[in-house]
Amino acid sequence: MKKFTAFVLVFLAFLATPASLSAQALSSVPASRLAHLRHGVNITGWFAQSYGSDGYSKEHFQNFATSVDLSQIRKMGFDHVRLGVDPGPHLFHPNDADNISAEYLGYLDEAVKNIIEQGLAVVLDIHAETQFKEKFDSDDFVQRFADFWRALARHFSKINPDLMFFEVLNEPDFPKSYRWDGIQARLAAAIREGAPAHTIIAVGDHDASLEGLLSLEPLRDPNVIYSFHYYEPHIFTHQGADWGPNYSHYLSGVPYPSNPESAKKAAALVPSSDALDRYYIARYGMEHWNAERIDADVSQAAEWARTMHVPVICDEFGVYKKTAPPEDRSTWIRDVRRSLEHHGIGWTIWDYSSDGFGVVSKKGASVTADDATLRALGLE
Repeated sequence: MKKFTAFVLVFLAFLATPASLSAQALSSVPASRLAHLRHGVNITGWFAQSYGSDGYSKEHFQNFATSVDLSQIRKMGFDHVRLGVDPGPHLFHPNDADNISAEYLGYLDEAVKNIIEQGLAVVLDIHAETQFKEKFDSDDFVQRFADFWRALARHFSKINPDLMFFEVLNEPDFPKSYRWDGIQARLAAAIREGAPAHTIIAVGDHDASLEGLLSLEPLRDPNVIYSFHYYEPHIFTHQGADWGPNYSHYLSGVPYPSNPESAKKAAALVPSSDALDRYYIARYGMEHWNAERIDADVSQAAEWARTMHVPVICDEFGVYKKTAPPEDRSTWIRDVRRSLEHHGIGWTIWDYSSDGFGVVSKKGASVTADDATLRALGLE
């Protein structure tokens, strides 16, 4: 009876709202396990999105995120790391999918070991490039990738399942969502074969967006957490970014919260010939994006979780630093974080040390925390 009472207390402490409590009714994910995914940080550029001259070299794997970095992450108040892993360069070989390089696995083993030794949980996220994901049009490729996932999950099945999670695929994007639903079910089944006790993290289509989550049919596996990414509105969060729509390249100083007057000034930065792009920016002002508007979105995820009786997390959100007003960036991060916590949804900020989004800046061995971002996250 005492053990049962303790379990209930942990459960209630983590899932503070009635909506989130009812969401667990048909889920087998232990509350103690969910408690490791309350506030985390993505690490990118280590095993994925490494575009430097040293690429995916031994020196890169061993030096990109050291024990000092991981200790710093823990001291800042994070409880987990989402570790992006690109299957393309070294892990996945279609003609030998279940035979993964022992050398590469050694580097990955060491990284996972170091993360856990710092008292952090780890989400192993298959963070493939667009060219890799385009190959999912082939059923044969999907089957081979399932074989790969089975072998990878089996390899890590020895890790404490309370501290390690498997995320099927980062930001899938298919012209027809039902295609992704079927692929994800097949991949999740392979992961489950390899790691019977571990929790799987599933995502919706359309780049793991909120819309993708709301249109997703949950898997027939009770040991699954569902995730979405939140960067709304992109006109603010991705201003100045050199990827995505061309008009974002022109944007600078777009404010948050938004209003028609401030958006009109931002729209004036876009060439007059781009009337549609100017309209998008003006509409951002007319929509009055603020804490209440963000909470209206997040509440939809919470409602979906309650209806489907499954747990939900948000494992990416953030603002590109290049031209966003620093105070407004902090305000947006704070508003999203508060809304997620209000609805009992765990979160993972994007990201640890990249130039565009980093919670810290790194120069050689020197690590400097972004205090404004940590305050916005409710951390020290």
